[in-house]
Order: sequence, then structure tokens, then C-alpha cells
Amino acid sequence: MILLPKNLEVWFLVGSQHLYGEAALKKVAQNAQVIARSLNQAEELPLKVVLKPVLTRPHEITQIMDEANVAPNCVGLVAWMHTFSPAKMWINGLKNLRKPLAHLHTQFNRDLPWGDIDMDFMNLNQAAHGDREFGFIGARMRLDRKIIVGHWQDKDVVAALGAWMRAATAWHDWQGAKFARFGDNMRQVAVTEGNKVSAEIAFGFSVNGYGVGDLVAKVNAVKDVAADRLCAKYQELYNVAPELKKGGARHESLRESAKIELGLRAFLEEGDFKGFTTTFEDLHGLGQLPGMAVQRLMADGYGFSGEGDWKTAALVRAFKVMADGLPGGVSFMEDYTYHMGNDGRKVLGSHMLEICPTIAAAQPRVEIHPLGIGGKADPVRFVFDSNPGPAVNGSLLIWATAFVCW
Repeated sequence: MILLPKNLEVWFLVGSQHLYGEAALKKVAQNAQVIARSLNQAEELPLKVVLKPVLTRPHEITQIMDEANVAPNCVGLVAWMHTFSPAKMWINGLKNLRKPLAHLHTQFNRDLPWGDIDMDFMNLNQAAHGDREFGFIGARMRLDRKIIVGHWQDKDVVAALGAWMRAATAWHDWQGAKFARFGDNMRQVAVTEGNKVSAEIAFGFSVNGYGVGDLVAKVNAVKDVAADRLCAKYQELYNVAPELKKGGARHESLRESAKIELGLRAFLEEGDFKGFTTTFEDLHGLGQLPGMAVQRLMADGYGFSGEGDWKTAALVRAFKVMADGLPGGVSFMEDYTYHMGNDGRKVLGSHMLEICPTIAAAQPRVEIHPLGIGGKADPVRFVFDSNPGPAVNGSLLIWATAFVCW
């Protein structure tokens, strides 16, 4: 699964006006080209920066915003006011905008030419005035936006812009995304519930329920030869326990796990889903809980959460997109217990099976162990250690269980 398609882009909008003359506007356009070219050469930026013509009139601004809304490859807009661009010109366009916005509060020159500065220079390089005017209208309109302050060549500015691009890409990925929920939430758990209609209105992704029988039918349709090929692939890629290898006492458990993966993958691909949930309370017809199947699908970029928690599944998918190409990994996880010692407070995260191998420190082992809950046969799963270090714990507002990314 490709998480960051190569054709995605952000549009670079530069604001000015005609007060300062055509020569100034020509210089604004030239300087904007220099910045856009520099940003496109920055390795920290995951997306292409597309420079648009300098905006000087209200109808131009509204038109570019409307075009961005329907442009399939545009994930968001970066706006910079090179000179003083009166903010009332931007109201209608910003009111129409439905894509993420970053305000780059920068200036073309890093330093002031103290020896020969004049009014022509100050009129041209007037971001201190123009960007504050743009900042005012953003605040006045209560716009959700990212504000990045500093010179466009500074590493921290480029890094912040790259982080915003990744967040904007995750939002773009959510629009029209589909998440499958096999069964309902677990027992009477509250945190895994939520209003799926409100979520689709607010976030852009849809969540729909499917009977586990739909999944079982896909699993049962898997041919033995396909399961055998996947088992052979497991042995090439991972350290498979001897008892699970072909000829081993529990090889059939590995074959069952392979069939679950192939059936689940077929269901997700045919329905064009970007994530899914399961609950061990509702897996009638499956021979074992989906363990390694879920782990491998998560490693491929699918969002996942247990116990029907579709909010965390969507959040895991978003962070998979944001982290694509970066070191480390992202996994669904559940907060279990605390360490509240004076040596530093910590949260111990865990789950029964479905921890993503992207956070593994070394090649995962494929093992089989008893599971005391769920009422199914012993499931096959990855077992591995992860690298120690800082992590980010996150949730979707106050609803979701949790996930962790390294």
C-alpha cells in the first residue's frame, strides 16, 4: 500500500497588491520562485511545492481557493505575504477554503541592508506588515491553520513545514476513506463507542459494520496452494518457530493464520478500505483470533484497533501516513498500567496480539502461545522486542483507546 503517493502537492500562494508598481510585482514573483525552488530541494519536505501566480485581487484569491478545493492532488495551501496584501481581499477565498492551510510568516531576505535601506526596499519586503495582516484575518475568521514563523532557509522552519505537510497529507488521506468494523464494540465498553455520522461530517472518513461471516467467507475461499505459498514466504522473512514450520506439530495453525491473512486482505482490497477493527467477542467461524494477519496488515499501512474502536483505527492510519518514510514505526496499542516512580512516570502499553512489527528492533519471531480469553484456538503471532526511546501516545480527542508511534 502506497501511503504517500508521488503526485501529491501543496500550493504556494504569495500575496501582494498593485500599489507598489509592476516592477515590485515582478520582483515578488522572482523571489517567490527562488523560495519555491529551494523548498523543493529540501529533503525534509515529503511533497512537491507548486508555486501559483502572485495574488493581488480578491477574485484571483477566491478562484485559486476554489480550484484547490477540487484539485485531487492538492493536499493543502501555504500562504506568504511578500508585501502588504490587504486581508479583506482574502476573506471570501478563505471562507470557501476546505483544505489545510499553513501560514508561512517569513521574509525573502534574512538580514536588513542597513547601509543602503530605503522605502523601495521596505515596501517590497513588507512581510512584517503583510503577514501580520494575514494573521489578523485568520484569527478574526477563527481559521484552523498552522503558523510557521522564521526565515525560509532555517532548518527549523523547513522541518515545521515538512511536519505540516505530513499532517495535511493524513487529512487528505482521510477524505473519503473507508474503515470496516467487523462486529460491534466489545461488551459494554464506552470508550470504543462514538457517533460515526458526526465523524464522517467532521473528519471525512466513513465507518460501516460488517458481519464476521463476510470475512469468514473470504477466509474459506482461500486455496490451500495460496496458503502454502504464504507460509513459505513467512519462513523466508521471519524466524519461524520449528513447531510451526512445514512438517512441524503445529504447522496447521500457521496455515490457518495464513488463510485468515489472505481472506482479510482480499476483503480490504476489494472494498478499498484503509483500516478495520475486530473484537474477540465476535469471531464466530474463524479458527483462531487474527494475530499475525493483523500485524502484517498494519505493517503495510492499514489502520487497526481492537474491540471495535474505529476511532483509533482511523488515527493509526493517519499516523501511518504521516510517518511514511521516516525512521521508527507506528502501532496500535492499549494503555494498561502505570509506573509512577520518582525515576520518571511511564505508561505500559500492550495488547493481546496486534502490535505492529514496524516498531520491532530486529527480525520478528513467529510463535504460537495460548490465549486465556477469546475462546479460540491458540493464535499465531509475531514476537519481538522494540527499541527503547521516546514515543508519542495519542488519541482522537478524548474518545479513543490509544496507539503508540516510535
